[in-house]
Amino acid sequence: MSRLRSPETATALLPRDTPVQLVTAAGEHTPDPAYAIPTDDELIRAYSSLVTGRRINDQCNALVRQGRLAVYPSSNGQEACQIAAALALRETDWLFPTYRDSVAIISRGVAPAEAMVLLRGDWHSGYDPHEHCVAPQATPLATQLLHAVGFAHAAKLRGEDTVVLAMCGDGATSEGDFHEAMNFAAVFELPVVFFVQNNEFAISVPLSRQTAAPSLAHKAIGYGMPGQRVDGNDVAALLAVLGEAVDRARAGAGPTLIEAHTYRMLAHTNADDDTRYREHEAVQAWTGRDPLTRVRTLLRERGLLSDEAEAQFTEAAERTAADLRATMHAEPEVDPADLFRHVFAEQPAMLDAQWRMLQDEIDRTEADA
Repeated sequence: MSRLRSPETATALLPRDTPVQLVTAAGEHTPDPAYAIPTDDELIRAYSSLVTGRRINDQCNALVRQGRLAVYPSSNGQEACQIAAALALRETDWLFPTYRDSVAIISRGVAPAEAMVLLRGDWHSGYDPHEHCVAPQATPLATQLLHAVGFAHAAKLRGEDTVVLAMCGDGATSEGDFHEAMNFAAVFELPVVFFVQNNEFAISVPLSRQTAAPSLAHKAIGYGMPGQRVDGNDVAALLAVLGEAVDRARAGAGPTLIEAHTYRMLAHTNADDDTRYREHEAVQAWTGRDPLTRVRTLLRERGLLSDEAEAQFTEAAERTAADLRATMHAEPEVDPADLFRHVFAEQPAMLDAQWRMLQDEIDRTEADA
């Protein structure tokens, strides 16, 4: 169990005054005394995934306009967080995503079309959570954090070395579930990494209206766990910081809260008009901090990214987008019985009567066709 810490020891839990950064917005490596830059192979793999992630975001935005997706919360501009979250984990570790984390889910091996089923409006999550160690996407804010903590508690009781990475946005930190999850994880020293993507807006509410804390990472000390801030558009820094937190959790040292400073380049969803609460100039100011551009520049300057490799990454991303597009444009076969089949283990009489009424209407419609 956790022990009370002295004020001197507690200060070690505080995050840095400025976020950890290993690659500047201009694509230059900036050495850090505590965090080593990932290997060349790790950076190339991350860049390849970033290219695919951006293409997925663009394709899904198009599918919304074409009526093939009911809604899409884009992670455009936040792809570095998505990719790093997936790459920091082992295959046997678990990811608990939000509704905006489709790119992270796909990067864990879930087929893009399966990851989009929920956002198309189907009745299920679209993929087998146990096959990929990815929990279903959570639409309510912060509920997945409680699920993640419970999963981590069970894994610890079973003696497993599983690490759980629980993703959320800055808006989720205003929820009571966030507090409960953080407190429980810290008290029981659970192997959880809380990963907050601070994109500065909870729909239309800016961060300044949500908290008076110096940063969201500073909240960690109140629970007795370390907090850290990281440049959320720097995939190298994200891999280093998340990797350290995952290793710490696996070693039995308990949870960590990581705040990634990033920006939501597009609207909250296709149903949101972001021009009502933020200026165009503010959005454009983040264009120069694009996570793809900075790591591409670094790799190019180091001679690690050739034109041929770049073309291969682009072609692979296009194939992913084409497969997703083809699947989403195909008309799904809908079984009306599914509306009733998965509601109760034993169907009550009232629901059974409703099904008979619907079945009768279907039979009459087919007879008249």
